[in-house]
Amino acid sequence: MIEADEKTGAREAKFRKPANLNGAFFWLSAFYVVYCARPEDWIPGLKYIPLAKITGFLALLGLLNSLGRTQRKLKDLPRESKYLLAMIGVLFASAFLSPIWKGGAVNHTIDFAKVYIVWVLTFLLVTDFKRLRRIIYIQAVSVAVISAVSIIMGHSRLRLEGVIGGIYSNPNDLAFAIVLTLPFCLAFLLTAKGAVIKLCWTGTILIMGLTLVMTASRAGFVSLVISGTVCLWHFGVKGRRFYLIGATGLATVLLLAVAGGPLMTRLTAITGSADTQMGAIAYESYEARKFLMRRALEGIEHYPILGLGAQNFQVYSGIWHDVHMTYLQIAVEGGIPSLILYLLFFGCAFSNLRKLLRRKDLDMHTTLFVGGLHSSMIGFVIGALFAPEAYQFFPYFSVAYTSALVATIAEREKAPKAPVTPGSSGRRYGDGWGSKKKSDDFTLVH
Repeated sequence: MIEADEKTGAREAKFRKPANLNGAFFWLSAFYVVYCARPEDWIPGLKYIPLAKITGFLALLGLLNSLGRTQRKLKDLPRESKYLLAMIGVLFASAFLSPIWKGGAVNHTIDFAKVYIVWVLTFLLVTDFKRLRRIIYIQAVSVAVISAVSIIMGHSRLRLEGVIGGIYSNPNDLAFAIVLTLPFCLAFLLTAKGAVIKLCWTGTILIMGLTLVMTASRAGFVSLVISGTVCLWHFGVKGRRFYLIGATGLATVLLLAVAGGPLMTRLTAITGSADTQMGAIAYESYEARKFLMRRALEGIEHYPILGLGAQNFQVYSGIWHDVHMTYLQIAVEGGIPSLILYLLFFGCAFSNLRKLLRRKDLDMHTTLFVGGLHSSMIGFVIGALFAPEAYQFFPYFSVAYTSALVATIAEREKAPKAPVTPGSSGRRYGDGWGSKKKSDDFTLVH
């Protein structure tokens, strides 16, 4: 009997959540805020404080301090983390052996390598649905704030270009971030409690949609159409919320009518119809992108193994522009091995999503966020065909979310079942992991 109790205690200890990791999770959250909201780029005075470096460093300390005390260990890291680490290693080799500019490539690779720290810390610390939801909430609110600030500060600027610095200075990058985040906002809207919160999320979605239209980004709009279609399939058709289809169609028509003129001009300019100044600029951009793609293929042909080094294609191109296709960007700057690792890394995300989508025992809240993740990732793979997003963190965040979610479900299934006391339903409230039939009973923090 004593031996059996010791085995039971050991098994329960294995799955017991370690304490005192709130500090590590706080700095992880802080990094997400700084990266997604970029406060130093639009709040006066903050540009003199290296917030990204500070939070990145503290997140690294959090990772080191968490080792050995987290529910998950480094040995539990999934294969996608190994692909990401290997890709970063290849990029460093490419940078040190760059035929263009070694110093610049090394600096850019060091900046990009931070994503691995955040990725690992996310996987180690996001061990329940509540924490996952909080991190996604930070991303959603941050991009919504950036959208509102962009409209306020740049409503008179062409395509919202250069309104906010950093990762949002290019309107295509801003549109890309919005496309990847909008499915999460819709999931928050559908799980919100109370009319006021629902109204806030509705306004948030409309502001983000308006911002995307005002960027006049063709790549962003095409990605939104694809991602939105997948999103409506999950939330509207499979979820039997058919009103979402009509509401989305109406909102799209209104947004295009209010601010879609430049976007429609840029879309029609692809055919050569350049009867306006913006149309002429858009057609020149289209031709330049074709030239850059040909130039990238030449670079891959000449430097197939290690490429040119991170962010060195701009110099190689001769016109100081990135190739507007992520897959060509990573191949020409990191070599074909980095492209293979890149595809394997994101392939793991879709493998995780297939596992989640096949499950029939998830509650309503979890199912909605799985649908949001699937829509976001589809938006990414389509948008990557038209934009240089190899070094943006948002897609890597989404992969981390899928990995953490799959691991959390597996851990919950292996954990010993708590005894059901008389009068108790045996459900766990507040973590988003209940019976699918009784998911409406959950009260989640918004």
